[in-house]
Amino acid sequence: MSSKRPSKRAFASGSLAPQRTVGGETGAEAASLTAEQKLDIWQWLQKNRMVEERLGLLYRTGKVVGGLYTSLGQEGISVGTAYALEPQDWVGPLIRNLGVMLVRGVRPREAFTQYCARATSPTGGRDGNTHFGNPEKRIVAPISHLGAVIPVMAGIALAAKKRGENAVCVTWIGDGGTSTGDFHEGLNLAAVLDLPLVLVVENNGYAYSTPTRMQTRPEDLVAKADGYGLPAEIVDGNDVLAVYDAMRRATTRVRDGGGPVMLEMKTFRMKGHAEHDDAKYVPPELFEEWRRRDPLVLYDRVLEEEGILTRAERDRRVAELKAEIDADAEFAVASPTPDPRFAFGRVYADDGGPGPLPGPAWGPAGATRLGRGLPGGDRHDVRDPRGGNA
Repeated sequence: MSSKRPSKRAFASGSLAPQRTVGGETGAEAASLTAEQKLDIWQWLQKNRMVEERLGLLYRTGKVVGGLYTSLGQEGISVGTAYALEPQDWVGPLIRNLGVMLVRGVRPREAFTQYCARATSPTGGRDGNTHFGNPEKRIVAPISHLGAVIPVMAGIALAAKKRGENAVCVTWIGDGGTSTGDFHEGLNLAAVLDLPLVLVVENNGYAYSTPTRMQTRPEDLVAKADGYGLPAEIVDGNDVLAVYDAMRRATTRVRDGGGPVMLEMKTFRMKGHAEHDDAKYVPPELFEEWRRRDPLVLYDRVLEEEGILTRAERDRRVAELKAEIDADAEFAVASPTPDPRFAFGRVYADDGGPGPLPGPAWGPAGATRLGRGLPGGDRHDVRDPRGGNA
């Protein structure tokens, strides 16, 4: 293999073929998908984008509390990787991986209520954006500090390995996050202990406003896997079937005891870092170039060419999705903000932890519970404003 790597512009035009693979026959996993499964993938792609578009509207109308981070142009990565997983696998998504959470069973209304900091949200209004997890769905909550989820997922992978579970642990990181200490420490730990971990690097060209070339030397970030002796593969992140195929091959290798794998997904962030960022630092021609490689448009074309999705069927499915998203967004907006008296609930394990308190722990209406961490052991009302248990 030549030491000179091709440019991102060559990749953007679709001319970059994989220079290395993580094993398996490239394309075989995607080729085995049924028409129904391909339609499932289409449905998740559409839902991912439509939910985030509605979040953008909620943000612009002042309903979102805090920032809004979306994955416009990168949906194929979240959906393709998550769809390739098994129910027993663990995921540690980041703030642009709402698609992962949706595929794993999170409802749109959970995202809407969470971003709007409502009492009905997964965190009861205590946190915003996608900072929530669900152990039953094997979703680990994101951590704001970039790279910090990698050692956490390595730890979960170690536990799964020691328990003899046939589980793969997956997390995602941006190109900028590959320059953090946690990235290297977590990856090194996974490599040394031969853990069942897949790390997906979403190389979208910018770390906030910093071009990738200005914050790290290698043009292809799979070079960083070489330092830890890990297999890695470059994937067209805007081709959801290529993403699915690479992820299936990676998880097969990991499940078979092959150790950690890195997948670098070449893509582009079609908005600023967050909704408040106008991305004026991005050359307009780059947006235009990558707009032609919109993952949803590309996948629509595939399904039409294969005769799987007609225009009429597409319109019907979009209408159904819109109705679901409209209802869930209306639910979020109509939901109450959290009662400040409930702020001390779920802080300590005996205050209910992340779930409802058992039996009569909340007591009748108006009951209180001891706030252990407060001077004097004062009692504070920690009732769930929704009624009943937390």
